[in-house]
Parts: sequence; structure tokens; C-alpha cells
Amino acid sequence: MKVVVTGFHAIEESVNAIEKSKKNPQKVQLFYSKVGSRVKKILTTAKNAGVNAVQVENSKLDEMVGSLPAALQDHRGIVLQKEVDSKENSSANYVEFDSWLKQICNKEDGDIEKKSCTVVILDRITDPHNVGAIIRSCDQFGVSLVVIPEHKSANNIEENDVIARSSAGASAWVPVAIVNNLVRVVEKLKEAGFWVYGADAGGQTCGKIEFASKTVLIMGSEGQGISQLLEKQCDSIVSIPTCGKIDSLNVSVATGVLLYEIFRRKNI
Repeated sequence: MKVVVTGFHAIEESVNAIEKSKKNPQKVQLFYSKVGSRVKKILTTAKNAGVNAVQVENSKLDEMVGSLPAALQDHRGIVLQKEVDSKENSSANYVEFDSWLKQICNKEDGDIEKKSCTVVILDRITDPHNVGAIIRSCDQFGVSLVVIPEHKSANNIEENDVIARSSAGASAWVPVAIVNNLVRVVEKLKEAGFWVYGADAGGQTCGKIEFASKTVLIMGSEGQGISQLLEKQCDSIVSIPTCGKIDSLNVSVATGVLLYEIFRRKNI
């Protein structure tokens, strides 16, 4: 099937990723109506990456984005079209979890015990805008992997377009693993020496925690928080001190705050 991507950031980072990997440029095509400075930069990168670009009327771009959610229909003169399989993740830098963990644990340039590594697990977060915003924060604060469950989560092809736009293109760079069983993933990470922190109210204040060099941060769903089975796997519950009138922060904002604190304390 064909997937349409809009937004300068999402398109630019998708093309950058193809140029870097040299992988399947023939599956991607750019359509543009006019050449502004931003579009010109994207077209130059696309040429270097081997991605074909075609100039069309603006009405053609309007037609291409017509089936997208309203928030994604502002194409601003350029659209990326990508052919994907039904099971292919269209926006994320998709990896297989076990292979990623094996590669991390067998690096030749040093023992993982001495290295800093942060993994973010998203437990049933269903709003793709939240997932995209979280991935953007993950990119900014050096997260090594984002783990998303296959079911009860934003990860299908249509939602990945929203994720790509909301992440401002970061989803083309941050490794993402989609898995069947989050509990088993956490168990494997703990076996590899990771320390697991669950974000929830009533835990230890984030500013007082000495985060481990190998950290797993679990963020729960928008309405229900972390599932009981995952909470039992946590070594510690971490909270953000606030003073507002409403119950809690949005999950993407909370993730950004916690990732900054983890990054700051690891890099003092």
C-alpha cells in the first residue's frame, strides 16, 4: 500500500534517513508544486539519496492528502509518498527487540555495564500525537530505544503518519521496537542489567533519584497508567512534583520532564 507523509520536518528526516542508509530509495517518491528554500533543500537531499522527485500542480497535492486527517492536510507544497507492506512500520526506525538487545550486550568497544543506555517503554499509549511527541523528546535526550506493544497502542500505518508529523521527523532516527509482551521485554532488560523505573503518582521524586547508567523508563496509558503486571516489574516508582490544580501532566509532557532529568543527572 502507499502511504502519504506531509510536513517539512517529517519529510526531510525521512529523506535524510534514506540517504544515510541507502535503503530502498525506489520505494519513496516526492511530489512538489513550487520550490521554496525549504523544498529546495529537501530536493537536493533526495537527489543525493536516489529518491525520485516530480513537480506537479498544487491541486494534485491537495488530492493526495485528501484522505489524511485534517491536521496532516497542510502539505505546504511538498508530499512524500512511500510504498509499505501491511506489516511495515512507515515512520519509525523499526528494529527487532531481541536483535537490538543482543547487539547492545555484545558491543566490541566496551562492556555495556560501563555504558549509559536509556530505554523508554510505552504501555498502551493510544494517542499517536502523544507517541510522536514522546519520540521527539527521546531523540533530544539520547534515548537508545522506544518499545511499544503491538496491541492497544498507537502503531499502525495510518497512525504512524501522525506520529511522524508530531515527532517533527525524529521517528526516522529513534529506534522503535514493537513487541507482543512488554512484561517479557522488561524481564530481558533486567537480566541484561537494566534498572526499571515506572512513572506514577506517589513515587520517589525524580530530582532525588540517582538513575542507573542502564535505565528503563515505563510510561503508562493516558487514562489508566502502568498496568499492574508491569508495575510489579519496576525497581522504583518515580514521580514529578507539581503544584497545579488538575490531576496530572499529559503523558508526553511528563515523559519529556523525566527524560530531561535522567539525561541531566547522567551528564552532570
